[in-house]
Amino acid sequence: MDAFIRFTNQTQGRDRLLRATQYTCMLLRYLLEPKAGKEKVALKLKNLEASVSTGRKWFRLGNVVHAVQATQQSVHATDLVLRLCLTLANMNRVICFICDTVLWVRSVGLASGINKEKWLVWAARHYYYSLLLSLARDLYEISLQMEQAKGEKSASQEPLGYSVADEETEWLQSFFLLLFRSLKKHPPLLLDTVKNVCDILNPLDQLGIYKFNPGIIGLGGLVSSLAGIVIVACPRMKLKIH
Repeated sequence: MDAFIRFTNQTQGRDRLLRATQYTCMLLRYLLEPKAGKEKVALKLKNLEASVSTGRKWFRLGNVVHAVQATQQSVHATDLVLRLCLTLANMNRVICFICDTVLWVRSVGLASGINKEKWLVWAARHYYYSLLLSLARDLYEISLQMEQAKGEKSASQEPLGYSVADEETEWLQSFFLLLFRSLKKHPPLLLDTVKNVCDILNPLDQLGIYKFNPGIIGLGGLVSSLAGIVIVACPRMKLKIH
């Protein structure tokens, strides 16, 4: 109970719970809409999804400050590739949250002349760029871990000779085995990668790069939210900057 209280006392914790609720409603609504007699339930889920989405906007108002602080921290990363990816990703997050704040100002009626569609596209675009750079960081980290795992592999375990087909099969088996071992030894890297892969589905759909049905977006958002809940609840599962 104490852990749950500490989690819900955090702004990020409450946002993750609301986000999980929002995408669960989206997924359930997609599954129920085609079924006869479920129209009222689907409508209630749609209204709940919209209400939760509106509530989440309040929690995101201070995210600009967090993104600026993350940018300041990332510029001190010792690895050049990580420093570049993280800094650019956080800068795009800053712009995304600024767009989000402008949209919130319009939604509460403080500035009715704001072009909603234009700002939505800008927010989605910079969110997409941020996720691409975050995924590039994940892939770089994975490659480093795979190289380390490969170096730890005993030379005596290497096969002595193959045909061309055997070599191709062995290469694939070796690659996936190294990938599995690397992610198994580093759960924070696995969580961060899964989270970013699931998150990128939404901006891909919003920008028209690749269209997904609401069920896929809802499932991806739910998985990403659950990964985010684990990261917030267990700080040791957060991928560290080095």
